[in-house]
Amino acid sequence: MTDPQIRRTIRREELRQIVPLSDSTVYEMEAKGKFPKRFALTPRCVVWYLDEVLQWVEARRTGEVAVQAVTPPKPKRKRALEAMPA
Repeated sequence: MTDPQIRRTIRREELRQIVPLSDSTVYEMEAKGKFPKRFALTPRCVVWYLDEVLQWVEARRTGEVAVQAVTPPKPKRKRALEAMPA
């Protein structure tokens, strides 16, 4: 029987399977307080609490948290290439 106070943690690989966001997006959202915070088990191993990540996903699925749509940047206009002199 497991101790009810023990919470399951996940490493980056499992986080990527649950939340298909880039590492930089996760870092940015963590810094803004919009994603569950990681913590270090060792200097080279960071983890997230699984229950916090699943709650974050569920809040977005149910619309409890307003998700702002990001407008993609407009493509740069390219100038027509001038004919090269022969």
